[in-house]
Amino acid sequence: MTRVTEAIKHLIIINIIVFIAPQLLQIDITNILGLHFPKNDHFGIWQYVTHMFMHGSFAHILFNMYGLWAFGAPLENMWGKNKFLFFYFSAGIGAAVIYTLVNYYQFNAIYDLFIGAGLSDSEIINILKVGSTNDVRLTDVITQQQFQKIWSLYHTPAVGASGAVYGVLVAFGLYFKDAKLALIFFPVPIAAKYFIPLLILSDLFFGMTSYSVGNIAHFAHIGGALIGFIIAWYWKRNQFKVY
Repeated sequence: MTRVTEAIKHLIIINIIVFIAPQLLQIDITNILGLHFPKNDHFGIWQYVTHMFMHGSFAHILFNMYGLWAFGAPLENMWGKNKFLFFYFSAGIGAAVIYTLVNYYQFNAIYDLFIGAGLSDSEIINILKVGSTNDVRLTDVITQQQFQKIWSLYHTPAVGASGAVYGVLVAFGLYFKDAKLALIFFPVPIAAKYFIPLLILSDLFFGMTSYSVGNIAHFAHIGGALIGFIIAWYWKRNQFKVY
């Protein structure tokens, strides 16, 4: 069994504290630490880091911390503590940035319909805050589904270390591509080089369609995987170069 390495041990401890402490103290810190849409009043630039230590449920933190340990420990043993932490936070922040950019694209596509109907920026933000489309100018312009989409983008904060963990997962696959993964929901061991691309493709599919189950930030997963791949690929390609 792989031991818990130094950096991963501290990351897991911090995640557990941030998950349990607010429940014990009966306070909600989501508006402070969760990643909000930039137009939302609760948005803060620090949230690109702090959202990585927030989780929405016990199952959420359990799977993320298990993934961090199972796939991250071999990488930390190989790279060392500081290099692993740089990688982990780069993947997590990169995932959040890409997630925000995708949300901005989706948000603006509907936002432009509001503008086309003659509403000002302040009127649109006020409508989103109130959560009502009673304005007569929107009757034949915005569908209820479109309003629910833009309202959700504006109000729903992103939490979790999944983006960073996806980066770790991809790096693991690059360095240990033939490692066999025994998964709870897939009883036959499958090589990392097959499982990981399949997992990312499924996120891409669910992110681009309406078939997603639950409120999952698929593009954060994809963003973390992309940033993780770029960094890990570069390091692997240059690890034996002598200058």
